[in-house]
Amino acid sequence: MLIGEESENQGDMNMKTLGLIGGTGWVSTAEYYRIINQQINERLGGLSSAKILLYSVNQNDFKPPANAGEMGDFPGFLISIARKLETAGAECLLLCANTPHIAADLVQQNISIPLIHIADVTARAILKNKIRTIGLLGTMTTMEQPFYKDRLAKFGIATLVPEQLQREYIHRTIIAELEKPILKEETRKSYLEIIDAMVKKGAEGIVLGCTEIPLLIKQSDCTVPVFDTTELHAMAAVEFALSD
Repeated sequence: MLIGEESENQGDMNMKTLGLIGGTGWVSTAEYYRIINQQINERLGGLSSAKILLYSVNQNDFKPPANAGEMGDFPGFLISIARKLETAGAECLLLCANTPHIAADLVQQNISIPLIHIADVTARAILKNKIRTIGLLGTMTTMEQPFYKDRLAKFGIATLVPEQLQREYIHRTIIAELEKPILKEETRKSYLEIIDAMVKKGAEGIVLGCTEIPLLIKQSDCTVPVFDTTELHAMAAVEFALSD
């Protein structure tokens, strides 16, 4: 037995199994997989990687509702997948995108394992930076519906969103470009202009509330703290996996 082999094997034995619902879109799901496995390997060493059960949906068939009043079959769709992952041995659940969290509470009510909520993880990072007002970028559903903003409000965080035409532009470019992924310099500049406008209105930080936006916008681009929801969510999964 090599020195350190026993401790690494023991760490693997104690590691919890993560359940991920991804494909929403596949580009950011790949980022989840990369971040989680890189972090597990850095912490445990050797050839260690995460224990992950991933259910990747066909995004073309995945239609989150525009508002909570028109949920339709969407919650049931997620609940069915979540139960499959739980039955297969997942010890927690992650919805690998911000928008599907419109149904997160209903999903949590129908499974017995914890759902790591992306807005909760983000809120804790915001408070760690002593910020109380943030600007939120994401899909139209995430920016316009209360489910995300209300979740942040429970932590005492106020949320600003871009103007209507700006929201439409962000949503359109997420669908047509970032989820491909097509990363255009002109789009990056437009996003930064929107961010600057929100900062002038009082945003002390910016939440990249779509898991593809961090592919385009980096902390180095901005004068205020930027909260990468993909990385924050993935790191929370790592902490859970390695927790006692």
